[in-house]
Amino acid sequence: MPIFTIFATAMRWTLIITFLFFLAGCQSARQTSAVSASEYASYFDVNGPLIKVISPYDGSVDTLTVAEPMDRIICMSSSSVAALSAIGACDAVSAVSGLRYVTDRSIHERGVPDIGYENSLDYETILSINPDILVAYTVSGSEPQFISKLRSLGVRVLVLHDHLEQHPLARAEYVRLFGALTGRLAAADSVFNAVRDRYEALAASVNVRKPVKVLMNIPYGDAWYVPGADSYMSCLIRDAGGEVLGAEPGASHSRVVTMEQAYALSLEADIWLNPGHCRTLGELMSFHHFFDRFGPLVKDLPVYNNTLKNTAGGGNDFWESGAVRPDLILEDLVSIFSDTPADSLNYFFRLDQ
Repeated sequence: MPIFTIFATAMRWTLIITFLFFLAGCQSARQTSAVSASEYASYFDVNGPLIKVISPYDGSVDTLTVAEPMDRIICMSSSSVAALSAIGACDAVSAVSGLRYVTDRSIHERGVPDIGYENSLDYETILSINPDILVAYTVSGSEPQFISKLRSLGVRVLVLHDHLEQHPLARAEYVRLFGALTGRLAAADSVFNAVRDRYEALAASVNVRKPVKVLMNIPYGDAWYVPGADSYMSCLIRDAGGEVLGAEPGASHSRVVTMEQAYALSLEADIWLNPGHCRTLGELMSFHHFFDRFGPLVKDLPVYNNTLKNTAGGGNDFWESGAVRPDLILEDLVSIFSDTPADSLNYFFRLDQ
């Protein structure tokens, strides 16, 4: 499934999924274990051609042995596209779900087909591709109808829950799983090791006496979501020397605050990050009549958005290639939180008038 707009995507990353895999050419087994040997990731492990996916529910393990490299892969998430692209296997992407959300130009240039979404999938196109595997995710612990139907049609389905990983390097580590699928595990290890080393070096270089206080987001519908203190975004911001205002300690999920609570938080803020679709300060102030009283706008403090690389259809490369390159996201945040931010960033830009 594609990456949605910024806040829809944020909702997506809080959902819990499960995994079930069977069919010819793969060996399936189920056992009980809550331990992954992956360095950061909690919900998968790779040992050569053997892939283990660990359930976030009960710790049970599904195993998959890759008999030969796969070169026809259907991706239902743009982060899967990014992982394959990072290891030089983008040509293996044979179809995607939600083409308009994919930022990778090569996917569009090759004319990769769009199979639609979940319960409105184009099964005829999927079967004509005859994929080695379809990589999906689910929105709950029970298997959705579209996955059951795909399996009944003989389509191999691999359900991942990388979006449930909260450490940025845990999400990046899924590049190793795609390396195992495509016979490029050595290349994937090299990619991940470089990203890990750079991320850790950047985080270690941060030396602040007082964290930069960050106001996050704007209302989505009638709700203003603030990421938990143990969430993906909070981890990135903390590693860059910041602190998410209003984040619930020990929580990985987002919580909803009222406009009045957000206003009170804004008075403490040093910076405002990720204000929805807004690309100018004027657009931000017109979003809500109360925003002209918010601390960062009253004090003329910086406002940055992570939508530098958006598609016309609403896709955001922050959630695509950024899933594989958290070191570049961290680089942006370290720069933004500094006294002299860089003029050119990877995923963020400063809102002006």
